[in-house]
Amino acid sequence: MNETLDPAQAEGNAAALFRPDGWNRLIRIGAVVPHADVGPESELQAMATDQITIHGSRLYFSAMRANGEMDQKIPHDPVTTFTQPPYLDEAVESLAASPLDALCLAFTSSAYKHGPDGERALIERLRLRARDIPLVSTCLSAERALAQLNARRLAIVNPPWFDADLDGLGANYFEQAGFRVVHHAPCGLQSGQKYITPQSLYDWIVKVVAESDADAVFVGGNGQRSVGVIDAVEKTLGVSMITGNQVILWDALRSIGASVHIEGYGKLFNLI
Repeated sequence: MNETLDPAQAEGNAAALFRPDGWNRLIRIGAVVPHADVGPESELQAMATDQITIHGSRLYFSAMRANGEMDQKIPHDPVTTFTQPPYLDEAVESLAASPLDALCLAFTSSAYKHGPDGERALIERLRLRARDIPLVSTCLSAERALAQLNARRLAIVNPPWFDADLDGLGANYFEQAGFRVVHHAPCGLQSGQKYITPQSLYDWIVKVVAESDADAVFVGGNGQRSVGVIDAVEKTLGVSMITGNQVILWDALRSIGASVHIEGYGKLFNLI
């Protein structure tokens, strides 16, 4: 026999009457991601507490194919054009029409191509389209994170689908931003979003970072599965570790002064 609630008893007692529908969460963060990349949203939601929801907007990236597959090394032309108007601007404007608290740009390679000054110019260009919602991007967030962590010697572990030239541009980016890059290379794993596992990435990072004398490691590429190993790497090596999706979540929360406690994804979240 089904129990019924007396209307008088139910009034003012929503917890007893209704099921959660997501609107009870306090912080809503939007993310613009390449069209076939599920990594950023998956990782952002994995790190998010019950107070946070993640809302994605997809932007076509011609270097990616159906099922998230990509070339062994992504071509540079799509990386260069990805952030050019009008499509990115329209994606930001569309997402910003939602009732969001902050917006994230979840891509790394384009920042490597145009450098720190170009990334700052991009944010300024998009600011009006974002309706003054705080807007963060991977590499600018990484700069802020590394400064907060007092990092001096940086190891960069890029996805296997970045070629040597794009990897070198990443090193140049962080050198221009004021950090000493002591190691940079694409990781030596099979190229493709589906093929990087926490164990394989952890083993690779521990090996190369231990040999580099770095005090911090940045795992570039928002499509590279990586947030699950942050805690393990920090505990094993005694270094700070940041990743593309970790830093944009941290920076988005920081930008709105959110009082949120996130555990298990690196010491960075102690600095909100």
